Amino acid sequence: MRNYKLRTDLKRAVIGSFALPLGIEPLNLPAPNQGYTLEFHEGEDGEPDGWSFHVVASHDRMVGLVREAFGLLPEEVSPIVEVGSRDAYRSQDVYLARRPIAFDDFLDTWDAFEPVILEDASIGVGANADEPFVEIFLDSWKGLLIHVPEEMKVQVERMLRRHSLREVEETWPEDLDESSPPSQVREVLQIEDEESPDLDEVLLQLRERWDLELDIDPETNLDEAGRPLGNTLWYGIALCGDATHPDHGGAYVTLWATAGSVTEVEQLAAERLSRDGRWLFRSFYTLDRVAFDERPEELGDLPIRGREPGVHLLFEEPW
Repeated sequence: MRNYKLRTDLKRAVIGSFALPLGIEPLNLPAPNQGYTLEFHEGEDGEPDGWSFHVVASHDRMVGLVREAFGLLPEEVSPIVEVGSRDAYRSQDVYLARRPIAFDDFLDTWDAFEPVILEDASIGVGANADEPFVEIFLDSWKGLLIHVPEEMKVQVERMLRRHSLREVEETWPEDLDESSPPSQVREVLQIEDEESPDLDEVLLQLRERWDLELDIDPETNLDEAGRPLGNTLWYGIALCGDATHPDHGGAYVTLWATAGSVTEVEQLAAERLSRDGRWLFRSFYTLDRVAFDERPEELGDLPIRGREPGVHLLFEEPW
């Protein structure tokens, strides 16, 4: 597994005095007001009242600001990762930690991936904690969310003033012309060959280091509005071990399947691979639902309705 590299052929866009992350290319994007907006949240079910700061600052100022904001977190935190989804039925994939980890362990991984986190406009990363409830999250546009309980509000305001940031009515304009995209996202990772780590590989490493799981119910199959979908078409790349010598290599196994949940896809994949006898299913590198019209040519005769759960296609790529 090789380390990722950032592209060296990209020129950072600057609008006025505002430097954008490398992953955002402006088209007709106006400069934001650098500062923060503030929102009060009344506590519910015994939770304390809190304040959410959404901070927008130039890229060159954000590195130090994020580092200082992390100082608001306690000794145990729960990492969070959000990425734009390829799934046909949701726009975002949200990954949450299965259990809290030591803050120093969180920071070690952040250090290793900080350049891509700060530059890639399709991923947001942060952490929260319960006692006290604090969340620090850098979103995909590299705006910084700081949520703290009432008693920490003044501490955050003083921290932001040290970075010459004040409360503003709005940061990014709310009336951007939706008929003409103001910007576009561009790839920031250097892809030299098939073994070059892409964002999927970065995400996999974050998932493993922080023990993250996708924030969905693996037993159901719902769209973004919570409506049940029944059986859908799935496309996945499974990480597999050698069935005879588990420590001697493995394979990426690409498959297309019909199923009614993540759990069912995993079961179908494990059963199919076990029956073939070459590979042991470990986990999915990627797994997404696919609109029926986007199926490959090999599945052209697949009926749109009445399909039973099962694996339709399977391709092996040993390593």
